[in-house]
Amino acid sequence: MKPAPFDYAAPPTLDEALALLGEDAKPLAGGQSLVPLLNFRLSRPSLLVDLNGVAGLDRIRREGGSLRIGALVRQRALERSRLVAEHWPVLQAAVSHVAHPAIRNRGTVGGSVAHADPAAELPCALAALDARFHVRSRRGVRVLSHDELFVGPLQTALAPDDLLVEIEVPALPAGARQGFAEHARTHGDFALACVAVAGDRIALGGVAPTPRVVSSLEEARLDDPYRRALVTELLRRAA
Repeated sequence: MKPAPFDYAAPPTLDEALALLGEDAKPLAGGQSLVPLLNFRLSRPSLLVDLNGVAGLDRIRREGGSLRIGALVRQRALERSRLVAEHWPVLQAAVSHVAHPAIRNRGTVGGSVAHADPAAELPCALAALDARFHVRSRRGVRVLSHDELFVGPLQTALAPDDLLVEIEVPALPAGARQGFAEHARTHGDFALACVAVAGDRIALGGVAPTPRVVSSLEEARLDDPYRRALVTELLRRAA
């Protein structure tokens, strides 16, 4: 199928992009999740706002010890970042499981987060890292935790005129354990379950409507024996 008709805008600045967003508009970043929805006509915006020309949203930097990831950072750039590999290796491990290199070359970190797939790797790893999500709109600025941002499968607390602009990841104590593991039917397929470990925080993906953070497997209370056995093995591999 092909998308329903829509208008297209490519604003050069963030303020201009925010001015265009609203009830009938959708932001376009990498398009790896949005374009299939458009093609199946599951999403029918009247306006597509292309963010790829907006300056300043594609940087990876360190500020005050924290990692700052612009929403337009390509997943492949995150995977190849020496800064990330040295200090936040759980992120590098998680993003390496996202689909295939061709997808990661176009897909963005912010797009994966905003899509809010319960089994997605990056939301799981970012939840384990206790990341903060910086959101802008014409109404102002908000900073959300993962519990505040993710509200259900493919659902976030973002309003139609909101835009995720940056992700802030706090520093971990020296020597803190970090790891990631997932199980999928085939390489690059959607995960049946994934586990991210960052210090004493364990995040589970694919076992609940949103990424779930626990301090132990017992706290997760997984009643299904198959799922419990799977997550137990993934936790062993990640830790």
